[in-house]
Amino acid sequence: MNSRMTGRALAGWILLHVVIVAGAIAMFFPFLWTVITSISPGVGLTVTPALIPENPSLDAYARLFAERPFGRVILNSFGLALVTTVVQLITSSTAAYAFSRLPFRGRGIVFAVYLATMMIPLQVLIVPLFVELKTFGLLNTYLGALLPTFASAFGIFLVRQAINQVPRDLDEAATLDGASHFRIFFSVIIPNIRPALATLTIFAFMGSWNSFLWPLVVLRKPELQTLPIALAGLQGQYTTEWDIIMAGSVVSILPMLALYIFAQKYVIQGVASSGIK
Repeated sequence: MNSRMTGRALAGWILLHVVIVAGAIAMFFPFLWTVITSISPGVGLTVTPALIPENPSLDAYARLFAERPFGRVILNSFGLALVTTVVQLITSSTAAYAFSRLPFRGRGIVFAVYLATMMIPLQVLIVPLFVELKTFGLLNTYLGALLPTFASAFGIFLVRQAINQVPRDLDEAATLDGASHFRIFFSVIIPNIRPALATLTIFAFMGSWNSFLWPLVVLRKPELQTLPIALAGLQGQYTTEWDIIMAGSVVSILPMLALYIFAQKYVIQGVASSGIK
């Protein structure tokens, strides 16, 4: 009986790992195909590149930076993503603390309204936001691209859920010692919600780094373009150099991949502690 159960357990373990490995290969293959295409000159979508290119070359990467202002484009995307992330961390954490710890009339209603804004797609807001920025003369400026991203309903929700997991006994103990709300926030709350803040950092940076529609509408000057817009511009009307496009794709993927690998432990902890399923 025990040997039969052991055999079933072993079969289940093998099947589980086969499924996991197959899923990992399926998810990793598009990235591998992108890298191989980027170092295979002259390969198009109609020609499947060999897993080991015969004449690998980094010429596509050299041309990407030599023939186009791709360095400036990367700096634009990195700067916008960095500012967006920092500001969202500040606004989301302070607003989440207010919704979680400060009792005020209508707190639940205001929070529900914040959550309701998550159901409004960006496409609906494009026209009024464009008119508003045009009125203030903020088109074709970095500030115009940044302003709508400074507050995030999702970020407030994520951090509020994490703060709710922090025992209120810690707040009460700090209050008895004479700590103000600012002292409690920085000395008690922030150290206990670092995984949630790391998760928000990943989401905010990734959202800004991959943003396409809003920068396309606001930043029309070529020197202000961000990475997704520049990648879309690599595709020609009649001919397309897919090795250069894939080289640009690899360049755009690597920063996010490195950031996620570095912070994946905190992301898992943050999602688990915030109660997001």
